[in-house]
Amino acid sequence: MIDISAKSRTLRTAQAEAVLKTAAATIDRIRRQDIPKGNPLEVAKIAAIQAAKETSRLIPYCHPVPVAYVGVDFGVQEDRITVRVTVKAIYRTGVEMEALTGASAAALTLYDMLKMVDDSLEIERVRLISKTGGKSDFVEHLSRPLTAAVLVMSDSVHAGNKADTSGKLIVDRLKNEGITVADYKIVPDEPNIIRSLLTEWVNNQKYDLVLTTGGTGFGKRDNAPEAMMGIIEREIPGIPEILRSYGHERTPYAMLSRGRAGISKNTIIINLPGSRRGVSESLNALFPGLFHAFPMLWGKDGWHKETVGGERT
Repeated sequence: MIDISAKSRTLRTAQAEAVLKTAAATIDRIRRQDIPKGNPLEVAKIAAIQAAKETSRLIPYCHPVPVAYVGVDFGVQEDRITVRVTVKAIYRTGVEMEALTGASAAALTLYDMLKMVDDSLEIERVRLISKTGGKSDFVEHLSRPLTAAVLVMSDSVHAGNKADTSGKLIVDRLKNEGITVADYKIVPDEPNIIRSLLTEWVNNQKYDLVLTTGGTGFGKRDNAPEAMMGIIEREIPGIPEILRSYGHERTPYAMLSRGRAGISKNTIIINLPGSRRGVSESLNALFPGLFHAFPMLWGKDGWHKETVGGERT
């Protein structure tokens, strides 16, 4: 199986369709409720729901998904029955296979119940109609590239007694996300030094994003949240909340982070933990949702205007 443990839970939806071709006389018999095995639509609906919930038992590489909803609709036409199955779940992976399995089971059930009265039956197709909730649904088309700076706050790293791994991890991840890293510095855990550098980055360099690592614990030299005081003009409480929540699903120690996040002028500043693991998990929680913050911050000019057929939209 693919490792999905790093993914965040989102509302996932998928809709699949199956089409069973029949003789016109068979449709007439269904409408007259003249099928020996009973009402095929009712049984097929139950089959679709059951199959969607049991997909991981049937398809080897599918993850068990906590299915929250299965909807089944039928379109009965002159010589065919169309089945549409909609599946919803709040989880880390999509539910397209659940929808496809449900639609397939419904079509097979219809076939089984009708085969004694119709030897022309044919399942014409099973296909995915739509899916939502994956990473691609949260892609932002920004009006310009983002610039960022990374600040490592650590006495030991600054003194050369310990190698920096967390800050470099942040730099690499930002570059992979298409963000230009314009500055990267290592400073000791001194609030005045931290505040001075953050002020420079906000007021003069005007970076879009500043990510810090370290200084969020309980130690006497853990000064990151305090250094943010006087720099942040508006708090972003949801970011630290989700970082701690995401981390706490993986380690109980995440609740001990005192990191903050906020806005200073047009710069978003976020404190990340000092450990490499904590940074990695925090970045997984931040992206891609963080991109939506910038058009909100920039206002109406922040969204990229798509060109459709030569017209600006």
